Amino acid sequence: MSLVSFVKIKKDTIHSFKKAINDSLNLIEFSFPSGARNVVIKPNLCYYWDHSTGATTDPRFAGALIEVIRENISSKVKISLVESDASAMKCKYAFQMLGYTKLSQEYDVKLVNLSEDVTQTVETSAGGYKIKLQIPQIIRDADLKINTSKIKYSLPSIQMTCALKNIFGCNPYPRKFQYHPRIGEVIVAINKAMKFDLCVIGENIASGIKPRRIGLVMTSKDPVAVDAAAAEIAGVNPKRLKFLQLAAKEGLGTTDYIQKGVSIDYFKALYPSKTPRSKVMKQAYELIVMLGLNKKLGLS
Repeated sequence: MSLVSFVKIKKDTIHSFKKAINDSLNLIEFSFPSGARNVVIKPNLCYYWDHSTGATTDPRFAGALIEVIRENISSKVKISLVESDASAMKCKYAFQMLGYTKLSQEYDVKLVNLSEDVTQTVETSAGGYKIKLQIPQIIRDADLKINTSKIKYSLPSIQMTCALKNIFGCNPYPRKFQYHPRIGEVIVAINKAMKFDLCVIGENIASGIKPRRIGLVMTSKDPVAVDAAAAEIAGVNPKRLKFLQLAAKEGLGTTDYIQKGVSIDYFKALYPSKTPRSKVMKQAYELIVMLGLNKKLGLS
């Protein structure tokens, strides 16, 4: 069984984020590799939704994590925040709109569009489905890879997402919609090809019909265990998530976990109701059109 920690973020400040991250990592007995020179952080930058919606990683949380990394490894360690272009999102706009350009300047970290990085082709499989993928060099060469995702309801075929789905965003191919017919198998295959060392979930604000502050930091070295816990928090039965069961079967982790810290029931009670995915997508596109970005993004 894997350790998964649950810690309250007491206040909406970077200092509180940082303390919660440290406390959470101590509960799972995580030790940073002292010799690490290159660290990759994969935040969740889904479309152009501000972190206040609960749909994307708060740049302040990323900043707190950067401080924790440097204090535990070295002030000189190189840190890169990575994301890739998607069917309806361009990194150059997302970085700017979601506060990451400012973050990179304040913390002297690199922002990397994986769709523009050097890649290596590999073939992997999941559930008997074979797929060729491009592995970005920056991920392949990193000494420490950290997955900072969000808990969200998703497509009917997968129902909810967290750590495993976030790595789907490391696929540098922009038109990711083509993978949706086999999305479960692709998520698992990508995680097999790009294994991350640590999951640090910053769920200060959770998305739903009405975004709500639940103040959670959840950490684990096991992405399957994290997703099982995330599903329970969101009111979804982990046993009914086919992609999650496949991930466990393919050796990515276990759905059985040991809780450390605050009871998961506390966060389950706070998590907001589900918003239909179609409604959210419609609202997002209407906002893009209103801002005049649809032509720039090639969506019209």
